[in-house]
This record gives sequence, C-alpha cells and structure tokens, in this order.
Amino acid sequence: MIFSGVLALALTPTKKLADQRERIILDTIIPSQFGDWRIDESILPVQVDAETQAKLDRIYNQTLARTYMNSRNERVMLSIAYGGDQSDNLAVHKPEVCYYVQGFQINESFSDELNTQYGKLPIKRLLAIKGGRSEPITYWITVGDKAVPPGIEQKMQQVRFGLTGNIPDGMLVRVSSIDNDYLKGYNLQELFIKDLLMSINSKSRTDLIGKL
Repeated sequence: MIFSGVLALALTPTKKLADQRERIILDTIIPSQFGDWRIDESILPVQVDAETQAKLDRIYNQTLARTYMNSRNERVMLSIAYGGDQSDNLAVHKPEVCYYVQGFQINESFSDELNTQYGKLPIKRLLAIKGGRSEPITYWITVGDKAVPPGIEQKMQQVRFGLTGNIPDGMLVRVSSIDNDYLKGYNLQELFIKDLLMSINSKSRTDLIGKL
C-alpha cells in the first residue's frame, strides 16, 4: 500500500504546460475583422445561467464570445474558452451540457473531420433546438498541442501528458449559426473557420487548432 501510494504520488503531474510557453491571449489572436467577416454586436452566443458560469470561471482562464457577419448578412457566433489546467478536475465543458442546461434539445450529434488548408481537424457537430430556434454547432477541443475528439481520445491525451509529469492546457472552440437548414449552417461555419485560420499567424493557428 505504501509503495502504491508513493507510485501514485510520483505519477501525479505537477508542471503546467501553460507555464512553460508563451501566454495565450484570446482577444489578441482572434481578429475583430478578417476576410469578409466583421464583428456584429447585435447577437451574442448562448449565455449560461449564473451557476454554470461560476463553474466555467473555475475551469477557464479566458473566454471569448463574438458574433461575426459577412457582406451577405450571414452571421456566425464564435465562442472560445481556454483553460491552463485540463487535468481530471478541470476538464473542458462540452457544449452539449451548456445547451441542455439552457433548455435546448440536441437533435444531432456526430463526430466529423474538417479538411482545412493545414490538415484534418477533428470536430463534433451538433444541432440544438429550442422552440423555433434551430442552431447548428461545430466545435473542437484541444488538449496540450493537439486537437482531439471529445471522449476517449481526449482522456487518453490527458493521460499521455500526465505520464510525462505535465498538466496540459486546453481550449474549446465553438462555432454556431441560427439556420433551419442545418447542412447550410455547417457549410457556412466551415467557410468561417477556414477564413479565420487563414487570417492568423502560424503560432496563433497552433494555439487554436493544435498541430494537425
């Protein structure tokens, strides 16, 4: 028992990856205008209740929520949360939970890959419904320097870092739009994501999607 306790202590990660690299500042790496997109102040992404927000504040060091509009008056909502500690106690908060708490039904949920100019990005697609509001959602999670599908692969990435003595940081990036035609919404989001990735430098891009 003593040996097991010592071994568990020795294998407990203690060094935060976030403290070993340049600080991530979301407001700096995400431009307010790029390509055909500019910020629209009239619509905000889904807001959470006070209790859930308190939990998120404990999980994440930084959050960013913006709505962008293009010249065709098409709108996309962007929400990013970054946490410097993605160990078991502070795992990223899935959009499925946030939307459910706000009274949405999740009618679609499936994993996918987004073919970007920089490699294949593992993503999750959702369709959230509340009354007459239909909101297709695309999101992805990074753990350390890699984008991973939520679930088992996400957990395995945390374990890999733990075995090296490091506590990984992590990011959740959510892109959504209000559209009854959810396939059209997904296509619009894909265009938005690709335009965003093209507009930022390589370091910021790695911060956002990891090393693909």
